[in-house]
Amino acid sequence: MADTMVCRETYGSHTEGRYVKQWDGSIKRTERNKDATFTGIRTFVRDVFLPLGYPESVSEDYMSYQLWDTLQAFCSTIIGTLATHAMLKGAGVGDETATATAATITWLLKDGTSMAGRIMFAWYNSSNLDCDCKKWRLFADILNDTAFCVQILAPAFSRSLYTLIACISGLCFAIVGLVGGATRAALTMHQARRNNMADVSAKDGSQETMVNLAGLLVSLMITPIVAGHTSLTWSLFLLAVTMHIYANFRAVKSVVMETFNQARFHIVCQAFLDCNQQQINGVMNPAVVNPLEPVIWSQSRPFTLHLGVQLSRLLQSSPDLDECLHSNDKEHYLMGFNNRKGEINVVLHHNATAEDVIKACFQAEIVMFAKKQASENHPIQRQAPSHFVKDLIDVFTNGGPLSNAECWQVIRLANQTCNKLFPTCIAQMQQAGWITSHTLLGPDEWRATWSDTGLEHEKIF
Repeated sequence: MADTMVCRETYGSHTEGRYVKQWDGSIKRTERNKDATFTGIRTFVRDVFLPLGYPESVSEDYMSYQLWDTLQAFCSTIIGTLATHAMLKGAGVGDETATATAATITWLLKDGTSMAGRIMFAWYNSSNLDCDCKKWRLFADILNDTAFCVQILAPAFSRSLYTLIACISGLCFAIVGLVGGATRAALTMHQARRNNMADVSAKDGSQETMVNLAGLLVSLMITPIVAGHTSLTWSLFLLAVTMHIYANFRAVKSVVMETFNQARFHIVCQAFLDCNQQQINGVMNPAVVNPLEPVIWSQSRPFTLHLGVQLSRLLQSSPDLDECLHSNDKEHYLMGFNNRKGEINVVLHHNATAEDVIKACFQAEIVMFAKKQASENHPIQRQAPSHFVKDLIDVFTNGGPLSNAECWQVIRLANQTCNKLFPTCIAQMQQAGWITSHTLLGPDEWRATWSDTGLEHEKIF
């Protein structure tokens, strides 16, 4: 009687076992992998450094990001060693005239500056870290290298300037720590696909610790070599910085986020409005859009979009509330166009959902598309969604600054076009793999309630 397989089991997608019923009725488990030693080592390394259930438990871009992140962490450790050596030398280590009291005061001032700077930066800009986490993560690493560069320059200055240098570098490191931690949390949330943020974060910490340990071992070997050799120190520093920034750039560019921020949404909508409607799906998928997202320079757009503003800001260009309500009929948002300042302002209703916010942004993108088409004098394709924007383009091609009446006409025409195209657009977004249940479009917290008889305005805390 031949053996019969009664059960097959897997551990993620790596280990596979088979339970076979033998001729005598007993059950025997067999391993598919024959090299038990290699399998055991591989399993141990995977369990220590990778999230449980890898690769199914994380996003598809996890490994490419982690590889580049590992390289940048190693380079950062080397740079940090060179900077620490320079700072200790600048502090007077090995100098008989240096005192412990002076060094202590310097360190206290440095820490105080760091704490104050961290608080101020969090107050000023923390809300943008979620929306543009890739750009801010790269910014943090560039600022980190800048701080190290300041430290390496410390011995070149007099002892009297050492405290100032320490405070400047400490301030930079405080901002780096804040931005790096916040953006790392945003990326971990993206990578964790089984509500396993803690596991992904912990394994990322293990990977970074292991890399830092390797970097320290290399640093122990190179420090005696570069000590006292300024040209060699700077050569190694510039090489490590170049690799560090490049690795960080490749790391953030490898991330494929499926939620919309304003940059990714702008790319998707402009391509949708300019595409041929005969295509099966005019919306670009996340894998195509993310590499196009700028992570160094700001995105060039015809107008600046402000979401969740106060009504007073919307009405700066025209105090006509009735026209505002009429131009945004039956929407959970009010939109105003300030041609003089080059901005589009959106007031959100208390009951506005994520889809309402996406629709408001889509209507704003229609205005931007019309302005761009008018400026570049592009021909209108009959089968493209841009055909629906023809009347709006004509408003911008009249020449000269727009009057208040024309500004409201822009909003009204954009709203009519939006109502025609948005159902198709959001359906194709979902089909392409974009998440529309929540966004990173970054609206402010102002909300309002309005009706035909009046408007009540308050702030949500």
